[in-house]
Order: sequence, then structure tokens, then C-alpha cells
Amino acid sequence: MDEKSSAEGQPEQTEQPGPMKFAEFLESVPPNQQREIADLASIGTILRGNLVSGYSLSLATPDIHLHCSSMQCNGLRFFRCDSHDAITTGKKSSENIFLKYVCSNCRASTKQFALRTSHSGKQEYNGNAFKFGELPAFGPPTPQRLLKLLENQRQNFLAGRRCENQGLGIGAFAYYRRVVEHQKGRILEEITKVAEMLNASPGTLDLFAQAQAETQFSKSIDLVKNAIPQSLLIQGHHNPLTLLHSALSKGLHAESDESCLDLAQSIRLVLAELAERLSTALKNDAELNAAVSRLLRNDGPEKSPK
Repeated sequence: MDEKSSAEGQPEQTEQPGPMKFAEFLESVPPNQQREIADLASIGTILRGNLVSGYSLSLATPDIHLHCSSMQCNGLRFFRCDSHDAITTGKKSSENIFLKYVCSNCRASTKQFALRTSHSGKQEYNGNAFKFGELPAFGPPTPQRLLKLLENQRQNFLAGRRCENQGLGIGAFAYYRRVVEHQKGRILEEITKVAEMLNASPGTLDLFAQAQAETQFSKSIDLVKNAIPQSLLIQGHHNPLTLLHSALSKGLHAESDESCLDLAQSIRLVLAELAERLSTALKNDAELNAAVSRLLRNDGPEKSPK
């Protein structure tokens, strides 16, 4: 028997993860999860007059690094705790608390957490935290360009996003698959616009027309797999449509919620990258057309001053 194997009849012992930082918990752990926290509390002094009469433990409120969606920021910024409704920990077995964080840059965006905390008893600074929820919802924001591409499937996409944020892999995958299959025509229509902008041949444009009319996703992808414009290829050589098809095909045989979650995350990321590339390509074309129009309006023989 392998030395790493457990004794016969005894369950194999798996290594438990150690305690994590409170800031990391707030930033990266989705709702409905509990973690052991290494720095849940900070120590303070109790004064009587000018003399220290004792010490107390207070809930730690570390700075956290989150995406700020305000027009001024629109990127990762530090958020600092603005208020909380409980400052002590360890005196009770557990406490339900709310934390409110504010963007330190624009001072406009906020993030609120609903938690349940308890002292672990291992060390005075250690504890456990359970995240009930947060507002705005956990996870990076969904790009507006992707929502625009999805049109009438955006609600299904956002439902899948909520499932993904809560670790529900099968639910997230099912929603994302519905989105891709129902928006196949819309995605191909936008890709066709880019192909037309690049003066694709009539034969290539005919393939895109056939693909849009095809009801089966796999057949439509196969028709245009070699006709995708270079500017839309991910990492310069990966066809986003074949990547999506590969993920959707694997998901039909996925056996675990975890594997479905990995596939769902991949589908979302590829969709977001494709939406970004489509928007950039069409925007550049629109800007070029506008520039040409301006130059043409000003074209003509130069008139000499009277």
C-alpha cells in the first residue's frame, strides 16, 4: 500500500486550510461561506483616568481592495471601514454584525457586509466569520459591453452570475449555456459586422449568413470556424466560438458541481472578452468613418482671400 494511503477501514485525513486574513475573507469569499480568521480582533486598552485598567478585543476593520464602479474611479481602489454596529468580539459566543466600507478615492461608492462572527478560543486574535451577504453583490462587475451583446438574455446571464458567485456550478453552467445558445444569432451578427468592415469576401459573408440561419449551435460554429476575423481571436489564435462550444460540450458530461463551476467561469470570461473585442473593433471602424467624413466635408479647392 502506498505510504500516503490511509489505513484500511480508516477515512483518509485531508489537510485543513489554515486561518485566513480578514481582509482576504471580505474581498474573496462568496456569501454563505464560513472561514477561520487569523486577525478577526485587535487588542485595545481600557483606561480609568490615566491608568490602564485592562484590555479589550475589538473587531478588526482592515482596508480592503475592491472594484469601484463610480465614473471617477472605474477600477480597483482601497475601501476603508466607515461604520459597524458592533465593536467587541469574544465576550459572546457569536455576534451578527454589519460593516459599511467606503471607497477611499471617490468617497461615493460603498460596500456593505452582513456577517456572523465568533471567537475561536485558539488565540485571542483568532475567530470565525460567516458571510451572510454583501451589497453590491459579490464578484467583479459585469461589463456593460457584455450586457449589451446579450440583449434579451441579460437576466438569464445575471441569474447565472448569482449562481456562480454562490458556488452553484450546475446552476451557473445551465444559465450560461442557455444564454449562449439563445444569443448565437446575435453574436454571429456582430461578428459579421466586423467581417464586413474588414472587406471579407462574398463567400465568407455567405458562410456567416448560413451560420445565422442554422438552428444547431455546433453546425453554425463549424461553418465559420475558419472565418473569424483575426482581431477577434483570443490570445491571437483561439477562436472564441470554438472555445465556447468546447465548454458547452464538456458540460453535458460533467459529473460534479465543481467542474461545472469551472466551465461556467470559463464561458463567462470568454463571452466578456469577445464582447470587448467586438466593441473595440466596431468602435474603431465608426471613429475611422467619422474621420473620413470630416475630411471629405473639408475637401475642395482652397479659396484665396479677397
